[in-house]
Order: sequence, then C-alpha cells, then structure tokens
Amino acid sequence: MTFRKTLIAGMIAIACTGLLTTPTFAKGNGQQQAQAQVLSAAETQSLRFMREEEKLARDAYISLYQQWQLPVFNNISQSEQQHTDKVKALLQTYRIADPVTNDAVGVFQNVDLAALYATLMARGQTSALDALYVGALIEEVDIVDLQKSMRETTRPDLLSTYDNLMRASRNHLRAFVGQIKSQGVTYVAQTMPQAEVDAIVNSPNERGGQGAGNGRGQGRGQGRGM
Repeated sequence: MTFRKTLIAGMIAIACTGLLTTPTFAKGNGQQQAQAQVLSAAETQSLRFMREEEKLARDAYISLYQQWQLPVFNNISQSEQQHTDKVKALLQTYRIADPVTNDAVGVFQNVDLAALYATLMARGQTSALDALYVGALIEEVDIVDLQKSMRETTRPDLLSTYDNLMRASRNHLRAFVGQIKSQGVTYVAQTMPQAEVDAIVNSPNERGGQGAGNGRGQGRGQGRGM
C-alpha cells in the first residue's frame, strides 16, 4: 500500500512502496497454503501495512490518554486493539509473516509508520485540542487507506474485515470531531475531502462494526468501542 504523502501537510511526507517483502509460506495445512497463495502482492502488502497502521492508532490513543486523561482516547484504543487483532487473524489464516514482532507501544517494523508516530506524538503533546486533531487525522488516514485496500481485492473475508474497520473509523472520526466541536472549534478536514468528512460527521453513528464511537453534538460521547 502506498501511504499517502498528503497525510500531514507541512509535517511529514511518507512513502511506503517497496518496504514490504513477499511473504514466505510455512509448511502446514495444505488448504491454508492454497488460500495464502491466491493473495496478490497488493493484498498481502495491504494486510501487513494495515496490521501496523491499526497498531499505530492504538498506540497513539494509549499515549494520548496517558497525557491528557480524555476518556475518548482510552475507549477508542480498546477498539483499535480489536482491529489490529482482526488483521493479525487474517495474516495467520493466509500464513503471512506478522510485521508486529514487538507489541510495545511506539514500536513499528515499518520505518515510515515509526516516524509518523513520533511526529503525531509531538503534535499531540502540545495541547488537548491538538491531541484530538491527531485522533481525527489518524481516522481520516485509516478511511483513505481502507478505501484503497478495498479497491485492490475481491476476497469476501478481506472486504468484510476492511468494511468493518472503515465503519468503526467513521464512528471514531465522529467522536473526535464531536469533541473538537464541543470546544467551539470548527473542524477542517486534514487529508480527506471536506465534503466527505462533513457527510460522515453529520450522519448518525453506524451499527454493526466494532468501535462505534460517540462524541457528536456537544462532544459528551467518549467513542466507546463496540
């Protein structure tokens, strides 16, 4: 997956192409190996990248909750844990090497995600409002990347997982924007088209995916998972 250079204007330019290698399939169940081998290079790359991207969201929210004690970060970090675990399960199904070999907060195999995490944390420690903007940015980026991943596959299990993750990201975006608006600030989209962000935040929370965040209106919601 190409990690979009427009993520943080003026902050960091990121390109992830060529970082991920073709997976090595271990010996084991023949059916699993057959399933693994039908994945394209793009599908494999997307899964590996998404595993760490969801971990980045989890790690960021854990760190920002420790800094600002805003419940929205604690609640959504729990949802992101479920998301990265779901992608891990797909990696195991297709016998693809898991890029998360160290699950500690802030540790990434992908050097660009590691740099992005450091940049986001520097911004998020400036103020509670900046931390909420970091959360909203992460969710915008997740949505864009999930849309790209869905265009690159026709496999029902991958599409179902990505669709659930994207539904949750829309709810999380609603939660963060709701918190920002509760401080009297008009939210300006950071990487997605403004019209698309407005359509999301002005629509009701969605059911059926994990991580259904609250926090619209007066920003009282906390983005609780499930």
